[in-house]
Amino acid sequence: MKTDKPFAEWIGRTSVSEDAVTERLNESYKAIFDTYLAPVPDGVAPLGIHWCLSPAIATMSQLGEDGHPAKNMSLPPVPLPRRMWAGGELEILDPLQIGDKVRRTSTIQDVVRKDGRTGDLWFVTLGHVYETERGPAVRERQDLVYREAAKPGAKVAIPSAAPESEPAAASRTIETSPTLLFRYSALTFNGHRIHYDLPYATGVEGYDGLVVHGPIQATLLLNLAATSESASLGRFSYRGLSPAIAGNRLAICRGSGEKSNQYWTESGEGVRHMQASTS
Repeated sequence: MKTDKPFAEWIGRTSVSEDAVTERLNESYKAIFDTYLAPVPDGVAPLGIHWCLSPAIATMSQLGEDGHPAKNMSLPPVPLPRRMWAGGELEILDPLQIGDKVRRTSTIQDVVRKDGRTGDLWFVTLGHVYETERGPAVRERQDLVYREAAKPGAKVAIPSAAPESEPAAASRTIETSPTLLFRYSALTFNGHRIHYDLPYATGVEGYDGLVVHGPIQATLLLNLAATSESASLGRFSYRGLSPAIAGNRLAICRGSGEKSNQYWTESGEGVRHMQASTS
């Protein structure tokens, strides 16, 4: 893959933001995910809380139709409107602690256009380093995908369950209620309307309902991995496969045997929505 020339000048650009792991953030986060979080020592923040830090801040007049900031100066202006998480990889170097002041340095690593089944796709790769006064805490690669605007009346296709899907060695289920999605959107200052505005999600974007956040699924898988693995977590990689729709029960699964480092979320019908692995 090669970086598209119009955006070559964006490669290497950095931005810096600062935030804090407050007691209120910690308690709100735990209230959302509750028993799905891996145990941590007193004073240590739960895994995945870094995704709640340093959200993009924009005034109401700066938002686009979908609720995202229409012009985010820290991201390249790719010519497609719909932005979503595609996946990424992270490494926990030093667990965040309650009270930490966190400095995030973000770098644009790549901008690539691809031909997808439904049209053009643009992928933007970001690198994030979260640091506290003790040093680097989290190192992360984040992949964003941009898609064309939905055509009027078009529906987002959901794949069928994979016939070769193996049984899970461990599995939990979570109810993906609109309240769960709304609370996480509020905690992360995420204005993307597909997560809370049902008429927009179904009538404009073409989904079958509200869409479960990618970070919600990644958080559940990350904490299952931390609970399941006896050794240190190491690197955690994740990739979105298909939209998960609110109102359905979501299974959080771990593989068995040689695939015990494989994790995924799936619907009650066996459709996989996100897969992850550790190394």
